[in-house]
Amino acid sequence: MNVVNRAKAPTPKFFKILRTIGLALLGISGSVIAAPVALPAAVVTAAGYIAVAGGVMSAVSQVTVDDSAKKEAEEENTTQEDKPDG
Repeated sequence: MNVVNRAKAPTPKFFKILRTIGLALLGISGSVIAAPVALPAAVVTAAGYIAVAGGVMSAVSQVTVDDSAKKEAEEENTTQEDKPDG
């Protein structure tokens, strides 16, 4: 299974939640980094690390596959292909 198929395959509910949390972390840290006010260097550095962690969390969660849902979808496709057009 290549990366494109994994990204298109169904994702388990837990990893959908993790993906959403990762995207939220990425968005918040991005706005902290781009803030027009002067922030302490430690805050900006921490926001950079949080942005990386959020991006990795979202990427890994997106390519996680729910095997049972994928098997069900494949079975449905197989049975639909076996039916004659009518």
